[in-house]
Amino acid sequence: MSENTPDLQKAVALFYDGQNTPTITAKGVGELADEIIDIAQQNDVPLCDNPALIDLLMTLELGDEIPETLYIAIAHIISFAWQLQGKSPDQAEL
Repeated sequence: MSENTPDLQKAVALFYDGQNTPTITAKGVGELADEIIDIAQQNDVPLCDNPALIDLLMTLELGDEIPETLYIAIAHIISFAWQLQGKSPDQAEL
């Protein structure tokens, strides 16, 4: 990739039901990533911009559970998303 070529947008969507390990439900690069982000925004799904974490999650397949090594990072993101929505684990609509 040349210095003048912009990095393509990447996006990964996770599903968490409050009981099981979060799983990868969507991932994409470029236009597909833009669509994933647009759908999230249209549905008031909080977004997290963490390129290093996205790169790690992009290596997983759809339906894969996140690996144990990422539990803490993902837990912080879920906690932050719930706080943005004024929820706590006991109040979450899972």
